[in-house]
Amino acid sequence: MRVLAVASGGGHWEQLLLLRDAFSRHEIHFATTSKVSKHEIGAISVQILPDCNLRQPLRTLECAVRSAFLIARLRPQIVISTGAAPGLLCIFWGRVMGARTLWIDSIANADRLSLSGRLAMRIAHRCLTQWEHLARERTVHYAGALL
Repeated sequence: MRVLAVASGGGHWEQLLLLRDAFSRHEIHFATTSKVSKHEIGAISVQILPDCNLRQPLRTLECAVRSAFLIARLRPQIVISTGAAPGLLCIFWGRVMGARTLWIDSIANADRLSLSGRLAMRIAHRCLTQWEHLARERTVHYAGALL
């Protein structure tokens, strides 16, 4: 299976890398907002997306377009993200183009789901939180923490 794993830089990226062994039997592609070396992560490809948020509408539009092209080119069967906005955009386009999608909200969001997580629970096939008390019966599930 072809898997696209997406995360913004920093903590989102660190958490995503903790999952890479789970996809070792699959053709895995990564996308992030900061430069990384392909040989460091053992991936087939690492794509760079623009970092964006709601306060940067033009960058968000650019990221939306670039993520749509990325999904269309790779045709992943699974899209997984640990956040933030670029991951949500890939989850959206992946879902539109027929991929199974998984959102894992960052462990940094202990009081409530991130804004991207609250949107992802309406888009992704499965949405996970790393805090048991944030789980919601039908929309957000708890399966443990990455860190």
